[in-house]
Amino acid sequence: MKNVIKLLIFVLVVSMTTGAFAQNFGLKGGLNLSNILAKDDNTTYSDDFKMNPGFHIGATAEFPFSDMFSFETGLLLSTKGYKISEEETFMGKKIEMKIKTNLFYLDIPLTAKASFDLGDAKVFGLFGPYIGMGLTGQSKTVTTIDGKTEKEKEDVEWGSEKGKSDLKRLDFGLTIGAGVEIDLFQIGLGYNLGLANISPYNDGGMKINNRVIGLSVGYKFGGK
Repeated sequence: MKNVIKLLIFVLVVSMTTGAFAQNFGLKGGLNLSNILAKDDNTTYSDDFKMNPGFHIGATAEFPFSDMFSFETGLLLSTKGYKISEEETFMGKKIEMKIKTNLFYLDIPLTAKASFDLGDAKVFGLFGPYIGMGLTGQSKTVTTIDGKTEKEKEDVEWGSEKGKSDLKRLDFGLTIGAGVEIDLFQIGLGYNLGLANISPYNDGGMKINNRVIGLSVGYKFGGK
C-alpha cells in the first residue's frame, strides 16, 4: 500500500508539471474493470477468466486545434489484471481455487478528441494509441480443499526472460472512449485494447493481451 501511495503522489506531481504547458489541465479518476486475453495456437485459456475491479487516477492535458478538435494526453496510474474462480472434485474431495492478479501500470494515452457543443453540455469522443509501463503487481491464490483453506501471495516478476519472468513490462494498444462535459466536469466511458504481447513465453504462439473498461469522472482547469 505504501508503494501505491508513492506512485499516486509521483503521478500527480508529474502530471501537474505537464499540465502547466497545456491550455486545459484536468484531474480524473474512476473504476477499472480489467481482464486479459490469454491463448496459444491451440487453446484460449482466458475464456473463463473474470473481470477484476480496480481503479485509475491521474491527470490529463488537452491541446486544442480548433473549437471541435484537440489532442489529449495524460499520465494515469491504472490497475489491470484478472480473476479466476474454479471448482472441481478430485478423488472425492471438493477443490476450490480463486486467483486474483492485480497489476499496476503507468499509462500515457495519446488521443485525438472531437467535441460537439449541445448548448449547456458537450459530448466528446476519443481515439488513439496508449503506452503503458508495468510498475508492480501481485497474484493472490486462495485454495480450499474439503473446507481447509490455504492462502498464498506472490509478487509479479517483470521481464522478458523465460523461466524467470511472469510478464513483460511494456504494454501498448488502442484506446477509445466517449463522454459528456458539463461546465468543467466530465463523465466518460473508455476501453483499452491491448495489442502488446506481454507474455515472455512465445512457444506455441502464446499471447497475453490486456483488456480494460474504464468509467471516469474528471474536473478540468482552464477553460470550457
